[in-house]
Parts: sequence; C-alpha cells; structure tokens
Amino acid sequence: MKGYNPKEWFQVIFLIQKSDTLVKLGPFMVIIFLYSLGIAWLEMDFLKIGEDSWVQNIPIMHSLLSFVISMLLVFRTNTAYDRWWEGRKLWGQLVNNSRNLALKLAGMLDNSDEESRKFFRRTIPIYAFALKEHLQSKVTLYMLDDKEDEEIKPEIDPEKHVPNQVAKLMFAKVNDLYKAKKITGDQLIVLNQELMSFTDICGACERIKNTPIPYSYSSFIKKFILAYVITLPLGYVFSLGYYAAPIVTFIFYVLASLELVAEEIEEPFGTDANDLPMGKLSANIQKHVEELI
Repeated sequence: MKGYNPKEWFQVIFLIQKSDTLVKLGPFMVIIFLYSLGIAWLEMDFLKIGEDSWVQNIPIMHSLLSFVISMLLVFRTNTAYDRWWEGRKLWGQLVNNSRNLALKLAGMLDNSDEESRKFFRRTIPIYAFALKEHLQSKVTLYMLDDKEDEEIKPEIDPEKHVPNQVAKLMFAKVNDLYKAKKITGDQLIVLNQELMSFTDICGACERIKNTPIPYSYSSFIKKFILAYVITLPLGYVFSLGYYAAPIVTFIFYVLASLELVAEEIEEPFGTDANDLPMGKLSANIQKHVEELI
C-alpha cells in the first residue's frame, strides 16, 4: 500500500505513478480523442449536418442518463471501498488479537518455560505471514527454514491450508500446556477464544476474496460507460465543435477512472499499490509478539 501525505496537493495532483489511472487509461483516451475528432469532422465538414437536425437533440438523452450513471458509479465505488475497509478492519483485529494472545501467554507461562515461550513467539507471527501468503494465493513456509523452527516445519504441508495448520499447532500446544498443568482450565478457555478468533478472521478474509462483485453488474457498468461516452460527441459537436474531442476524452477519463479504482480496491489482498499492507502489518505483529513473550 502506498503511503502519502494528503496535505501535499502538488505531489498528489502532479506526480503520476505507475498505478495511476491516467497511465492505465492512456491508450483508451487516445482512441476516444481520435474517435471524437472523427465524429466532429464527419458531422461538420463531410455530412455538413445543420443545426436544425434532430441529431442536436441527443444531449437531452445524456442529461437524463447522467443521473443514472452517477448513481451506479457511486454504488460501485462505495461497495468496493466497503470491501477494502472490511479487510482492513479484519487485519486490525488480527493485530490486536495477536497482541492479546501474546500478553495472556506472557502472564500465564512460567518465566522458566522458555520452550513454550519460543514456540508461541514464532508461531503467532507465522500465522499472520501465512495468512498473507494464503490470501495472495501463494504457498508459504515463512520463517520455517530457520534452525529453531525445525520442530514446526515437518508438521506443515504447503499443499494444504497453511493458516489452518499453524492454528492447529497452536491449539495443540495450548492443550499440551493444560495437560501438563502449566495452565488452568479457566486459562485454557481464555486462550481458546483468542485462538478461535484467528480462524474467524481467516474465514472472513476468504469470504471477501472469493466473493467478487457479480460479473453481470461489473460488465453492465463498463458497457454503459462506453455507450454513454461514444454517443457524447454526436450531439455536443453542434455546440462545442472540435472542442468536443478533449471534453469527451476528459469525461471518459473521469467515469472510467472511478470504475478502475473500484476494481482495484474491491480485492484488498493483492499486491497493487492501493491494496492492504499485509506484509507491514505482519511484521508489526512479529515485532510486538517478540517484545511481549
């Protein structure tokens, strides 16, 4: 995720990044510009359509449809941002739950039980990194190549659901602590709730990732934008002349950019500039857990 200062107007407005919609829409904008110029030449110079033609009434249709397309795009962007924000809240919850689990373990475990402390000091951050890689559809054995993780590595099958396997290891370890009478039954229940929350967060993130915006809805908006834009110069040529070309191109840029931004943020677990900083959040979890346990 790209960090920036929203108060620096000059940088935000004039600095063009690789992920900027202007870069992605550049070729399409050139096509729309040339198309609008062609329509202007065809109507004004070749066909010489007069101002009394019915064609000049086409902008009436656009004035009626402008409200419809604005409502569709507002709903589209709001829905996409809701998905992005829900993903951010889930990862914030993972950060807090990891800290809470580390705090409780630090208080419950005996200071001399270094083996158990080291186990949770490693596995709690590993779960966050494993979830990150899982949501990005990658196989991970994060940090399981270290010598001190040899007791964990053989129990992880990268071909299966890695976050579930890491959670299973933590559940088993907590149960072993209870059997060894290192924690009480009440403490087992408290830790169990914290561990369950990890799987709940994973399931919620998978729901967002595996349930995209319905294809028919996304396809309809794209077709609507295209039909709206390619009919704009037909009527506006009479009032704007050749200036209709840059104006229509700008309108296309605004409408298509909103759809493009919505597409990018509706799946917040990728590697794009506007996706969630899961790597940084996982590193923060690792730092805080190591400080606590």
